[in-house]
Amino acid sequence: MTGQEPFIAAVKPLVDAIGGELLPPDEAGLDDVVLAWEGVDAVAVRLPQLADSLDHILAAMERRKGMPLADLDRRAKQEVVRVLEARGAFSVRHGVETVASALGVSRFTVYNYLNREKEV
Repeated sequence: MTGQEPFIAAVKPLVDAIGGELLPPDEAGLDDVVLAWEGVDAVAVRLPQLADSLDHILAAMERRKGMPLADLDRRAKQEVVRVLEARGAFSVRHGVETVASALGVSRFTVYNYLNREKEV
């Protein structure tokens, strides 16, 4: 590969953040996204299933916070719910249950956090 390595290195953090996988372009399937650099196919990205993405996002948030999400205080948990709502986490099947489990709260509490934001 000529000159494509910097491009691939540049997109890798984004692909990692969404839980995707980098592949050689010739191994791309119909649902994969092929990225070109300077007119040449450089790399293919296999996107994760939405449910896997949510798990990946939750794990990344834990790493960023430096502790399990369940150990956060109420205000920090509300902020996590706000961020996840903005990222579409609750449009995923069982999204509320998955988030509630990660936060160590009930589904009812997650719905309360969501409703609280709409009232403000």
